[in-house]
Amino acid sequence: MAPKPLKIQETSLQEALVDLVDLSLQGKQAHWNIHGRHFRSVHLHLDEIIAEARLAADEVAERLATVGGTPDARAATVAKSSGLDELEAGPLPADEVVRLFEERLMAASERIKGHLDDLEEKDHLSADLLIGVATKLEKQAWMLRASAEDARSTGAATSGTKARKSA
Repeated sequence: MAPKPLKIQETSLQEALVDLVDLSLQGKQAHWNIHGRHFRSVHLHLDEIIAEARLAADEVAERLATVGGTPDARAATVAKSSGLDELEAGPLPADEVVRLFEERLMAASERIKGHLDDLEEKDHLSADLLIGVATKLEKQAWMLRASAEDARSTGAATSGTKARKSA
């Protein structure tokens, strides 16, 4: 007979699961609808974020099953219980995608971290898994922030160069 998960295990792992699935779905939506300057680099970065979110979702779901829970990442469950803001439909400028996904990555990480102290007291392995997931989410958020800063400074350098050439 399978063990029954503790409430903190079930809550922590299930919330992380739906946020990761939602992040990957929103990532694909943005991936298909992104446009504008820096399209290619953001488009490719979204692929990386999506792949990482999908892998993490699988690991989290399998951990939940291991402790006796029933992972639920059906579309209706994800839509109802994700902690992430909804992504609007339609074309998305690349600079807006960077900002939106930096926010979503950090929101998913913060939601995970909100349970870690209680989870650590009861289940070190699940806590360790979720710490790794949150760490990777925050790394991706940092990479987006860094690329946005680079894009802004490149734009400023380019406009400065044009001004000097025309002078």
